[in-house]
Amino acid sequence: MKSVSEHLGAVLELLQPLPPLEVVLHDTVGCVLAEDVIAPADLPVTDLAGLDGYAVISRDIDGAAPDAEVTLRVLDDVRAGSTDSHRVVTGAALRISSGAPLPAGADAVVPVEDTDGGRAAVQVRAGAVEGENVRRQAEDLRGGEIAIAAGERIGARQIVLLAALGRSRVAVHPRPRVVLVSIGDELVEPGRKAGAGQVFDANGHALATAVQDAGGTTFRVAAVPDERSGLRETLEDQLVRADLVITTGGLSYGGNDTVKEVIGQLGTVRFDNVAIWPGRQFGVGVIGGIDELQRETPIVCLPGDPATAQVGYEVFVRPALLAMAGHAEQYRPTVPAAVTQAWTSPAARRQFVPVRVLGSPDQGYRATPVGDPKRPLVSAMSRANALAVVPESVEEVEVGAQLHCLVLES
Repeated sequence: MKSVSEHLGAVLELLQPLPPLEVVLHDTVGCVLAEDVIAPADLPVTDLAGLDGYAVISRDIDGAAPDAEVTLRVLDDVRAGSTDSHRVVTGAALRISSGAPLPAGADAVVPVEDTDGGRAAVQVRAGAVEGENVRRQAEDLRGGEIAIAAGERIGARQIVLLAALGRSRVAVHPRPRVVLVSIGDELVEPGRKAGAGQVFDANGHALATAVQDAGGTTFRVAAVPDERSGLRETLEDQLVRADLVITTGGLSYGGNDTVKEVIGQLGTVRFDNVAIWPGRQFGVGVIGGIDELQRETPIVCLPGDPATAQVGYEVFVRPALLAMAGHAEQYRPTVPAAVTQAWTSPAARRQFVPVRVLGSPDQGYRATPVGDPKRPLVSAMSRANALAVVPESVEEVEVGAQLHCLVLES
């Protein structure tokens, strides 16, 4: 039997980071940078006014106050984007807009609210120190400095910097394109009427959400029956748009489960019993590449039980998806927690138990199982905020035992 670590290693080895791709700025959101972004020039490129007001020589308004106003001549207006040359001389000021270049000679900006707003002459009611309300050249970045390092995930805060640097395209690790295929004669789409012996396809919807949360792009295929030609045709049709295929179901030893036979004809996939609970059989490998026009596509096969598929995704697939997308940190955070009840864990298997973890770093954490630890329940997964990990060597979990818990919610 294959260990959990061995199977995870096989999945991670297969799902390598996707090759970098240069894309336009709005398509980078959620992706991981594949290059260091270098500031091409100082940011700002010159001293700028930090607000609307008057550019002044600070010593000219020493001692200015509401009851001791200082009068300065107003020489001109300076607006944002101005390229005209301006200079402030002693006893004078320039009206200036926020973001406009600071005129030569000026060393501070007086807010318009600290003046009477005059145009030919201005009454200044407050003093200023050198550099006040001035955005200094290169105070954000110096030319040649790394603005954003490779490996950083791009969000709104990174977009504003990239745009401020004038970048319209950057190299990123693209979002993995993941095709999800639920397999089984018994599956019916939610919203339709389920007949006798039928169950709703929970896996397709759940995994689509999970993959999107991990930064992937999903293509969910309607449930496919256990029929060889239909399953093969579905998989072959999806290869053109997939960086990864995830199947659920069809891994039991029953005669109607055709996954192993069909996938075996399409590529090289290894199916193993894995020492995990819940779960047993999992598959990993590649399909496609049968001719030179078709590339090989990784495939991961998960069990059909929804709670078991969720655990399998968290343990094996999510870390590999993050690796494909170029993330340096691929694992969920863990916290040690004392369990509040006892249970028996399957021998020689690493057990993942849905729990509610409460507490704090100072006071410690407590983990309470949600539902029966020995039964994979979708209701338990929906109420859990973590998975308690029971080592293979532990069969009796005692009250107060410390277990590492994978935190599912931040």
